[in-house]
Amino acid sequence: MSKKHPRSLEDDDGQGGTPTERLLREALEARAGQISAHDLRPAAPPSRRVRRLRPVYVAAVPLFGLAAALAFSVLGFRGDTAAQRHDAPPAATVPAGPSPSAQEPTAAASPSASTTSGVPPLAPPDGVAASSTMTPGSGAAVPYNFRGVKFRVPAGWTVPEQDPASFTLCVLSPGAPSGAGAKDCAPYGVLLAAYNTAQEVGESTWPTMGDLESDSGWSHQPYCPVWGSPHQIGAGDSYRATGLPVRTRDIVASKTISKTQWQVSCNSRESFTAQLWGLADDQVFIAAVGLKPEYQADLVSILDTLDLSSRPAPALKAHQNDIAVTLEGLNPGQSIPNDGTTVQVSVTYRNTTQTNYPSVHPLFFAEWYAGSPGTVVPVTNGSLERLDGTAWKPLGLGVGGGMDYATQGKDAAFPLAPGQSRTVKYRFKLTRDDAAGVLPMTAQAVLPYDGNGELTVLGQKSTPVRVVVK
Repeated sequence: MSKKHPRSLEDDDGQGGTPTERLLREALEARAGQISAHDLRPAAPPSRRVRRLRPVYVAAVPLFGLAAALAFSVLGFRGDTAAQRHDAPPAATVPAGPSPSAQEPTAAASPSASTTSGVPPLAPPDGVAASSTMTPGSGAAVPYNFRGVKFRVPAGWTVPEQDPASFTLCVLSPGAPSGAGAKDCAPYGVLLAAYNTAQEVGESTWPTMGDLESDSGWSHQPYCPVWGSPHQIGAGDSYRATGLPVRTRDIVASKTISKTQWQVSCNSRESFTAQLWGLADDQVFIAAVGLKPEYQADLVSILDTLDLSSRPAPALKAHQNDIAVTLEGLNPGQSIPNDGTTVQVSVTYRNTTQTNYPSVHPLFFAEWYAGSPGTVVPVTNGSLERLDGTAWKPLGLGVGGGMDYATQGKDAAFPLAPGQSRTVKYRFKLTRDDAAGVLPMTAQAVLPYDGNGELTVLGQKSTPVRVVVK
């Protein structure tokens, strides 16, 4: 490359200036002449594959046990004011993405209990092969179906080649490195897990409902999934969760969804945020580990578009789906004031099998939630009554630390032959002791229970409502 301004005879470079300025300009031009088009090509992406982060498995705590009441504090991830927070991560690392729309997708009636063997392990949109990479257009989200879980892939995100037999699906963000694949979800994407059978649930190590309840499930991993530089933990590093996790509860796909968020430190310089959502009855999980904050809104959009209406929940125990349970008078997301307003509910129990049940015990109760009053054993306050003939019989509304709720009202047990239905009417109300939050109201059909041994559930329907402070 020749110089644009050769030195003049009068020590003038043609542009004026001092000799020092002229020498500096010539040095810069000489350095520029050493740069070729080859040097201007983009840098090659990382070639090392990213290992999937697997937190240490922690056994799940029984739902109605005292330990769960003490350990599991929740709030809505859209701002549940009654929530208990523990050492929330810094705002710079955990951005508050746009609040999801309050309107839930309209879901069709859940299909009757059946096996899930007919659900394909990977069902992309029409015309997209399971072994191909799907690149959505830049203008709109793309519908996707994974093991019966429907959602929309945000614009610009991609679904790389997957193992068709896997119970997990990786969706990569637009910022993922060139050549990233399904094993690079941490930190470059969002992982969806859907377990279809009791065997899959039993064999899974992560993600599980037990991980959502764990305070230290991230403290012993050998891998640091920081954005842009995921790497193995070094000898001098100290991998640990900083502070206690933040737990929330909200409503997605007309169901109660639980979330736990951890802030994890790899060393004194590097840290990441791990987010995990779980739908307990459906055994569906969404995980984002180390995802860049700018993609939080897209992550929330995936959650907002979840549709499980065509996916049967896995039968984890025999006979647990024998009786279909439906509710009238109570809708997901319905506002329930805490001022003593009476809410009437009709629960219908239908035998969907060829088994004759001589005695089915109906239950209806309020689960524990973030707004439940009490400290040692929080219990939802208020009252519950069941209509027996023309009289209303008082029952207990909230679940405590034991199984007393399952022993009440056995006098309402009824026979249920194959194909037959029975409707039971209830009414309940909350008090001002019950704070704001997402409250699951659950109806069950069980075998008569005397408080000993294990409760046999034949059917269940949980409807999350929002308690409103008046």
